[in-house]
Amino acid sequence: MSTEQRAKTSERHPGQQMDDRGKPQIMNEPKNPYPSQKLEKPGIEAEMDLKPRWRAPRYKAAGKLEGKVALVTGGDSGIGRAVAFLYAREGANVAIVYLPAEQRDADEVKQAIEETGRRCVQIPGDLTDTAFCRECIERTVRELGKLDILVSNAAHQDRKESLDKVSDDEFDRTFKTNVYAYFHLARAAIPHMKPGSAIIATSSQAGMTGSAQLLDYSSTKGAIDSFTKALAQSVIEKGIRVNNVAPGPVWTPLNPADKGLPPDKVAKFGENTPLGRAGQPEEIAPAYVFLASDADSSFISGIVLEQTGGKTMAG
Repeated sequence: MSTEQRAKTSERHPGQQMDDRGKPQIMNEPKNPYPSQKLEKPGIEAEMDLKPRWRAPRYKAAGKLEGKVALVTGGDSGIGRAVAFLYAREGANVAIVYLPAEQRDADEVKQAIEETGRRCVQIPGDLTDTAFCRECIERTVRELGKLDILVSNAAHQDRKESLDKVSDDEFDRTFKTNVYAYFHLARAAIPHMKPGSAIIATSSQAGMTGSAQLLDYSSTKGAIDSFTKALAQSVIEKGIRVNNVAPGPVWTPLNPADKGLPPDKVAKFGENTPLGRAGQPEEIAPAYVFLASDADSSFISGIVLEQTGGKTMAG
């Protein structure tokens, strides 16, 4: 391929990052140290010194989700942003849920999705509110006509030095954002879903290994794993599959915005993986396409798909 051809290929999706075509992707993503930066909650991706990679220029869409409708929570940034964008590239119309403070990021995602020719519905609000969870489902169906894919991805975390530092309010907020929202969204979504539909949650390596400074967060991720397996059994006769993805460290706004992660630790984030770096959203998102595609994963339900940069875990 000539230099001119490579340039044209890189322009296929406006605004995507350039990559080094001479290296395989596993060797081409940003390495530590990362910027020693802190963000205010909830963490705005546009304010990160090193922007996460989410446009996946090497990914080749194949119309796997043509005509589908997806709802992605936390779709404004991080993994959710990359998932929403790949779904659109695969032919789906997408609704994204995010906090009102994240509007700037959500507008960037909406523009990227619309550049693919697909529709994007923005739904700002707080998923700790049960009524809002129901409204997310109802509005998606009302504005996009149906619901085929639910991705429960939004999360809250803040590291604490010890258990006595975890307040009741913090414990409640973490569970309400990470677990309760998944429950309320799934319960509202299932009556609208037809055979071939999929529910996908975002778990974490911490749900399997635990994390000393993420006691509440680790607990929620373990709960997500168990709820996924139980729900998968509950709805399999309806032809609905339920799975989740369990990433290791991934470079997103969640970590620089973690109040318990100081800037010097942000710079080292992910360096203990076998790959020696954090993952990028564009490396994680294709798994969500696979699990959403009935043609690719119709015999898979109730799994926890690990994406940990080479770290292996039992179970």
